[in-house]
Amino acid sequence: MQNHITSSLNEAQAALTALLSNPAALATIEDAAQLLIRVFENKGRVYSCGNGGSMCDAMHFAEELTGRYRLDRPGLAATAISDAGHMTCVGNDLGYEQVFSRYVESHGRPGDCLVALSTSGTSKNVVRAAAAARALGMEVIILSGKRSEALEALSTVYICTPGGQFADRVQELHIKVLHILIELIERKLFPQNYASAAD
Repeated sequence: MQNHITSSLNEAQAALTALLSNPAALATIEDAAQLLIRVFENKGRVYSCGNGGSMCDAMHFAEELTGRYRLDRPGLAATAISDAGHMTCVGNDLGYEQVFSRYVESHGRPGDCLVALSTSGTSKNVVRAAAAARALGMEVIILSGKRSEALEALSTVYICTPGGQFADRVQELHIKVLHILIELIERKLFPQNYASAAD
């Protein structure tokens, strides 16, 4: 059993090392942070979505923005598309491929931003959500684990973090990216929370 534990941790470490050594990918994370900062500075809202574990990450991202990350500060306007009533209604009546896009169409406004997660890059409901957001004049940040021409074409910022053969390593990188985005947002909008920390 120990060999499986060390193998899993080594694999996770290799995925993180690969991201750290990819300047282009790191630049997209910075671009995403700057975009989100502009959205909040202009009183826009951020919506997030994903399937399965990616939905859990989308929910975590939103609650860290509306609640708190490390220290107290005012809440930021963020919503994960995860309401059970909405999801089951749209899934039943219109099809699962529309569960995110229908929400975006109902709530999104120009100047808002969609943060959409798809480890595979092929999630049809995420592609539709990104298309709906762009049609409304929203910004779109995509987090994926594989290159996706469809999602990349619809994105304002496309963050690709390959993590290995399966989705779990990608999800581990995604939650790190999301935490970094939150920290960068806070450092810009609430610098007093980091006054004692090194730049």
